Amino acid sequence: MDDLIQKITIYALPVLFAITVHEAAHAYAAKRFGDATAYMMGRMTLNPLKHIDPIGTVLLPILCLVTGGFLFGWAKPVPVNFSGLRNPKRDMRWVAAAGPAANFVMAVIWVLLLKLSMVIDNDYSVPLRLMSQAGVGINVTLMVLNLIPIPPLDGGRIVESLLPPGTAYRYSRIEPYGVWILMGLLLTGLLSPIMRPFMNLVYYLLSQLL
Repeated sequence: MDDLIQKITIYALPVLFAITVHEAAHAYAAKRFGDATAYMMGRMTLNPLKHIDPIGTVLLPILCLVTGGFLFGWAKPVPVNFSGLRNPKRDMRWVAAAGPAANFVMAVIWVLLLKLSMVIDNDYSVPLRLMSQAGVGINVTLMVLNLIPIPPLDGGRIVESLLPPGTAYRYSRIEPYGVWILMGLLLTGLLSPIMRPFMNLVYYLLSQLL
């Protein structure tokens, strides 16, 4: 029990930052490219309460920590009216890419904090090191997970924006089944092998900062 509480304490802040900044980045990009839907609904904010999904942000990550499995979860998706963008087909990819890009930036920040924890020697160095390691892992996982080319994940939106109109429409019809496909990959143990090579690549890039 003490071990679980320690894990939750270490992971809570990195998880909240990861999902909050990810969703706020989508909202900011959407407003930047012409759609203020998320902004008008109060979702262009760093207040985590606006983005938390009780199951995807709280329950599922805790269950993953308890079982020692693949850390998995989601936040409430930011509402985007893609037809409200100035150039819907082109701008869709930038709005979608904003979330994973934000996770990469946060992973860099956590790497720098990890580096700091290695050079300081006080009561905060060990907690900072553990939290920084968690922050790097969570953001890399969230970044790679969201870039999987399955609608409605960000990777799916990016692929859709690059396809010819007819093909893009047929591809978008996968969206209602996207979450079920993802859950199927998770439950069959295929999700981790798919993501691992790409996560290792990101870890390698981040390691060059140390």
